[in-house]
Amino acid sequence: MKAVVYKGPRDVVVKNVPDAKIEKATDVLVRITTTNICGSDLHMYEGRTDMEPGRIFGHENLGTVVEIGSAVDRVKLGDRVCMPFNIACGFCENCERGLTGFCLIANPGNAGAAYGFAGMGPYSGGQAELLRVPYADFNCLVLPPDAEEKENDYVMLSDIFPTGYHATELAGVQAGDSVVIYGAGPVGLMAAYSSIIKGASKVMVVDMHKDRLALAEKIGAIAVDDSDGSGVEQVMALTAGQGADRGCECVGYQCCDHKGHEVPNLTMNNLVKTVRPTGGIGVVGVFVPEDPHAKDKLAKHGQIAFDFGQFWIKGQHIGTGQANVKAYNRKLCKLIAEGKAKPSFIISHELSLDRAAEGYENFDARKDGWTKVILKPGQ
Repeated sequence: MKAVVYKGPRDVVVKNVPDAKIEKATDVLVRITTTNICGSDLHMYEGRTDMEPGRIFGHENLGTVVEIGSAVDRVKLGDRVCMPFNIACGFCENCERGLTGFCLIANPGNAGAAYGFAGMGPYSGGQAELLRVPYADFNCLVLPPDAEEKENDYVMLSDIFPTGYHATELAGVQAGDSVVIYGAGPVGLMAAYSSIIKGASKVMVVDMHKDRLALAEKIGAIAVDDSDGSGVEQVMALTAGQGADRGCECVGYQCCDHKGHEVPNLTMNNLVKTVRPTGGIGVVGVFVPEDPHAKDKLAKHGQIAFDFGQFWIKGQHIGTGQANVKAYNRKLCKLIAEGKAKPSFIISHELSLDRAAEGYENFDARKDGWTKVILKPGQ
């Protein structure tokens, strides 16, 4: 089968590799029809993780079941399914609590497993023609009859739509709240979209990329252009000096200031400044335990200089971590099925699998107009 294989920093290649196959009775094999390039893939693509050369990328996957293991009961041949990026067993202590992003079984010795991701187990990714899905009865979301028609919407249930929604849950967004979101990439836009779905009274999205801010405005959010470094002042002015009720961090450890310099603590400290006293903050941007290639000394060890004094004196609270996709994907699926949500609005480019390297290069460079890239292995 063809697959997107990581060779080294900023170097991926589409090549023939051995076919994915069923390895356990609880597996299914899925022929991938849509798989996305995620912002989290870029951390690995840029060589800022311990991702091993030779591994297959891709954790946002949708396709058709073509083979089932002997112990699979619920999922059937021919089902169109979307897989959470989390691989979860469904029966460990954390899974029983709904914390499927922190499964204790799928990646022994760690809490959490994922497809094609550094430090998240040995599982191959789905930027390929075939994908092995472990614990398939638990991990496969069987899609409604309109799955083919709305495939570009449903594939967003694999990660970014639930992750954006998770940011709002961590922050405690409720109807009537004002929300500030740092980052207008795919996850930031999904956090804005989720806030609007929840009935937020005002949603402000802070970024420096005008094409992404235009998408934020398209869904009814207020674009805050931070290209001159005035984002904090703009948010405070928009909230009459009080700050937003809730804030979401959707950038992560490689955030940059308006001059293009990497400042790992920038968005976190700006959230402390722009969220009101007693407000909530949700952090879904990726922060890693260590970043050996960082220029910042603290960041090398996964640390940041955080304004904890201001955070404490303001009585703010914070929630962090990757999304437990299964906590949200079924309900968000129903919103898509009923025409209440259309997350595919973020897609800018639809490419064949053979053009994956082009997609990575342009998405990583934040080229104007490259807001979300999806790959179609069947084309």
